[in-house]
Amino acid sequence: MAKSVMLTTEGYQKLVEELEYLTGEKKMEVAEKIKVARSFGDLSENSEYEDAKNEQGILEARIATIEATLKVAVVIDETNISTETVHVGSVVRLENLKLSKEVTYMITGSSEANPKEAKLSDESPVGKALIGHGVGDVVEVETPSGIIGFKILEISKK
Repeated sequence: MAKSVMLTTEGYQKLVEELEYLTGEKKMEVAEKIKVARSFGDLSENSEYEDAKNEQGILEARIATIEATLKVAVVIDETNISTETVHVGSVVRLENLKLSKEVTYMITGSSEANPKEAKLSDESPVGKALIGHGVGDVVEVETPSGIIGFKILEISKK
């Protein structure tokens, strides 16, 4: 049985929109590229045709990945998220005790994680360590650069 994937409402909606784009507009665009490349003649030495077919393969793989994710998705109802402890969907303000610096992260499911947007997976070392802890708790996380302590300063909803 496939493992469920935790998604925020926003993350679920983004995947649905991406799937609609890929199966509609993008699929037609790639089909047109293949059609044009075929018109160039001999397919055995046609790099445009090879590129278009490769793009089609990548597109189909992404569509399959999104469809599989949506089938096992568990959408987190952010309105029911407690601010007593950290959960998927929580926004957590932390103090990095090693650097004496405040950071804020949103805890998401693994498919939504994006460190550049301060979205950490519940399966990442930091996300996993924070789950279930409350304001004032200090959690220690083993990282490649050593153990880092984080003090939970605030837990909120998005």
